[in-house]
Amino acid sequence: MREVRLRAHAKVNYALDVVGVRPDGYHELRTVMQSISLADEVEIGRISEGFELRVDPPHTDVGPREKNTAYRAWRLLCDRLGEELPVRIALRKNIPAGAGLGGGSADAAAVLRGLDGLFGLGLSVEEMRDVGKEIGADVPFCVSGGTALGEGVGEILSPAPSPPDHRLLVVKPRRGADTAKVYRAYDASSAGGDVADRVLSALRSGDLAGLAGALGNDLAPVARAMVPEVAELERNLLEAGAMGASMTGSGTAVYGLFRDEDAALRAKEKLDAPFAGVCVPVPRGSDDV
Repeated sequence: MREVRLRAHAKVNYALDVVGVRPDGYHELRTVMQSISLADEVEIGRISEGFELRVDPPHTDVGPREKNTAYRAWRLLCDRLGEELPVRIALRKNIPAGAGLGGGSADAAAVLRGLDGLFGLGLSVEEMRDVGKEIGADVPFCVSGGTALGEGVGEILSPAPSPPDHRLLVVKPRRGADTAKVYRAYDASSAGGDVADRVLSALRSGDLAGLAGALGNDLAPVARAMVPEVAELERNLLEAGAMGASMTGSGTAVYGLFRDEDAALRAKEKLDAPFAGVCVPVPRGSDDV
């Protein structure tokens, strides 16, 4: 095998509860995550030596190479193995950055899976997750994806029932939000909720209306204060017919839950946002192209 191509799926948080702060400063979470059809494309090919990274569109802000999640996944895996894996990685970015949709985490997870297949490494899911948690809290989830409850900082995963059939209209304002600043503002607000259990109950019963009514995110109030467009888009989604709406991750993307594609497409026509896309839940964090 000389090349692999994968779709690296974004995620949304049906629920995000902040339940405490650890001594190391990281936040303890209970979050219900769902992979969605919005995806980056990741192409990994063997080369004679070294590491090459290409990003398309060229102006996409993915940070310096050494901090890019695809590079970090490659570097950490090589260090674990004690050998260099000479590759060229091309990322086609479709997932907006600074959105809470896990685009960088999805890329890292897809790189780990792709390297495993390309070089026949025989890595287990647990081994890939163990590498992934050094890159970011969402990477372990993105390794397998689907529907899951995340605890700890999000890396302790338990499978959750797949949701009833529905569509998600994901929208993002032009401005993003810095995750660290959002959490600092949350700490100062001392707000908090208990959404995850209600979401899990709705998933177990297959209750779409119950799921829509349970959606929530403890970080949303502070993100709305920092980027008022978040609140505006949530209102617009509900006015356009969404059964429920919530922010994902630390923002600033929000999504509306719709019963079917026609309803989601009609709502999309009514919204004015720099990014808007209709998505479906998917059962994996990445899949072959």
